[in-house]
Amino acid sequence: MTVVLNFDGKQLPEEMRSLPSGRYVLQSVDEVPTLTAEEEAGLEEAARSLERGEGLTPEGLRVEMGGTARR
Repeated sequence: MTVVLNFDGKQLPEEMRSLPSGRYVLQSVDEVPTLTAEEEAGLEEAARSLERGEGLTPEGLRVEMGGTARR
């Protein structure tokens, strides 16, 4: 589950009030992490493979993931 919220640093956002009890990890989306050279190269290769028409259809992805992908 992903919940995007806006936090003013003072008041508990309404989006958090609707979450079930539990432990959560928050990460600011304003701070984009720097990719490693390997991650950057992997993304570039993935883009090239898509340009070559080697991407998967949504159904192909579901099959490859063993049926765990949601529709």
